[in-house]
Amino acid sequence: MSKDTSQESYTYAGAGVSIEAGNALVKAIGPLVKATARPGADSEIGGFGGFFDPKAAGYKDPLLVAANDGVGTKLKLAIDHDRHDTVGIDLVAMCVNDLIVQGAEPLFFLDYFATGKLENGVAERVIAGIAEGCKMAGCALIGGETAEMPGMYAEGDYDLAGFCVGAVERGEQLTGEKVAPGMVLLGLASSGVHSNGYSLVRRLAADKGWKLDRPALFDNERLLIDILIEPTRIYVKSLLGPIRSGRIAALAHITGGGLLENIPRVLPEGAHAVVDADGWEQPRLMAFLQAQGNIEPEEMARTFNCGVGMVLAIAEGDAGEVTAMLEEAGETVLHVGRIETGERGCTVRGSAGTWSAKGDWEARHLA
Repeated sequence: MSKDTSQESYTYAGAGVSIEAGNALVKAIGPLVKATARPGADSEIGGFGGFFDPKAAGYKDPLLVAANDGVGTKLKLAIDHDRHDTVGIDLVAMCVNDLIVQGAEPLFFLDYFATGKLENGVAERVIAGIAEGCKMAGCALIGGETAEMPGMYAEGDYDLAGFCVGAVERGEQLTGEKVAPGMVLLGLASSGVHSNGYSLVRRLAADKGWKLDRPALFDNERLLIDILIEPTRIYVKSLLGPIRSGRIAALAHITGGGLLENIPRVLPEGAHAVVDADGWEQPRLMAFLQAQGNIEPEEMARTFNCGVGMVLAIAEGDAGEVTAMLEEAGETVLHVGRIETGERGCTVRGSAGTWSAKGDWEARHLA
């Protein structure tokens, strides 16, 4: 017999949504949000929107720059292996690194956390990571949204989205217009896979039967899962000084599409980037992924960051001083290539033996 529901009193909680859990989350993350306060924002939450005062942040005639992004299927690794504490840093990094390439200082950040059911403090751990990422980038976490949506997500699953606004004084923005043949390309070392290419990583893990909870074959001191979940490096504070010195012509954040497709996004017509893969040592993690998947060098160049998370185009005469500034800020600087005259695009090339190639190779992409 079917259950008689004609006299049943329905509640939101009975439908799977706990208002109390949501309120408890807001209360729990309050101190985390407050810790991200900066000039222009008080980082109080609970209202319908967040305020930011550019004048209080020291700007006279700012252009606002906005970016939004997610973390992608890296979240699945975090969920499956209870590694929720750093994916919030990834979320912030993917947004603020996109702002800094415009010359913009990140000012404030908002997040969106969606799940089927709030449970086990997972949301608190994720948002704590977001707050940490905001502190690393120097921006304020001024608001967000937590959505509990029964039936939309499998048990334990959640998704993240981030939105960030930055500012740059009018006339000081980086557009790539100053890039010219003869300039050199410097790279800033990545911290790992960052947040792109994880659908391939997870496919390899499944097909090759990786034991993620055991030490990596290429690093016996760390579990493979911890290496794969390493958060995306945030380059904002390291780059603000060189940007404001006027020595950087363009920046490219190396995300989906790899070196091959991201560098051309900041080049003017008539400029072609030539990346010399012989110029830096392939990270052991990248070599491991390539060997496990028998991945061709050309595919590596368009899928992964290959050890380079950010690329700078600068005049050759400024390379020494910019390198010194970045190394003093804690970055590992790599000499990755140059700008030549040609069609707007990028060529990544290497010699036999580089990235396990059997012979000389090159990959080419035109924007």
